[in-house]
Amino acid sequence: MEEYIRAKFAEYSGLSEAELFAPGATLASVLAASPRMTNSLDLMEALARTSNAVRKDHGVRVRLPALPLNTPTTEVLAAFLEEYDKQAEGAA
Repeated sequence: MEEYIRAKFAEYSGLSEAELFAPGATLASVLAASPRMTNSLDLMEALARTSNAVRKDHGVRVRLPALPLNTPTTEVLAAFLEEYDKQAEGAA
């Protein structure tokens, strides 16, 4: 699931996985570097589209908490995976 989420977030952000999950990368740095995102609403949309893709392709609804822009992208990924595991377990 980790590879899937990484790939989808990269697709929707317009950045490579290496750029998204580079050491020290935060939501703010991703927003600044992305050719597809100009503000935090675009960032929220990219995360929502990633979540919707998980629901569509894997049948699990993932809802992320509000995250500040200084959140490292590795923490965002961990939150995605934790919520996926929690919801997948509840659906079983």
